[in-house]
Amino acid sequence: MSCSRRHFLAGSGAVIFTTGVATTSLMSSKKTLAYSMEDGTKRYGMVHDENACIGCTACTEACREVNSVPEGVSRLEIIRSEPRGEFPDVDYRFTRKSCQHCENAPCVMVCPTGAAYKDEKTGIVDVHNEKCVGCGYCLAACPYQVRFFNPVTKSADKCDFCRETNLAQGKQPACVESCPTKALIFGDLNDKDSEINTVLNNNPVYRDKVDLGTKPKLYKIPNKKGEI
Repeated sequence: MSCSRRHFLAGSGAVIFTTGVATTSLMSSKKTLAYSMEDGTKRYGMVHDENACIGCTACTEACREVNSVPEGVSRLEIIRSEPRGEFPDVDYRFTRKSCQHCENAPCVMVCPTGAAYKDEKTGIVDVHNEKCVGCGYCLAACPYQVRFFNPVTKSADKCDFCRETNLAQGKQPACVESCPTKALIFGDLNDKDSEINTVLNNNPVYRDKVDLGTKPKLYKIPNKKGEI
């Protein structure tokens, strides 16, 4: 979907940059940032099992290598909790931070050039590098704060489920292939017989910030020892 500058400024949430800090000015609009977007033939999603994750970060390194992500920025992070318990019985909880590939993606809504878009065939939220003008609107609009400027391409960047690399070759995303404990499950949410739907149907899951109406497609199986 394209969005003109006039439509953006008159719409929901003009982002104003002052002294290098992005602030949001809420304005009245018939549309909210999380507006309705059609899903594709496929609807790719991911599950992160916090019980299986050991925080090894093999996923982050595989992502960097396969997608040529420059040093200093990252498409995904594994966040480690504060230590829990008392020595010597101390453990941690690990959770994934990356693009949620929202069905209702605020970043797409605010992009004035159409650089941020949702792929019609897969539901993957992606970026047209050649259309990005570096305005930073999408970075400010993302409630998950997972977008960044790529210092090589000079455009907004984020996880794309390895759409241009592994997926294009018929493989699983690099993070999924590299996980030694099988903590990541990827697949088509529109396929009722897919592995990801089997996992979702047989495990308690949660998603981050669902109250915003973004409909994220990154699901998490909560750590049984922790709290949501």
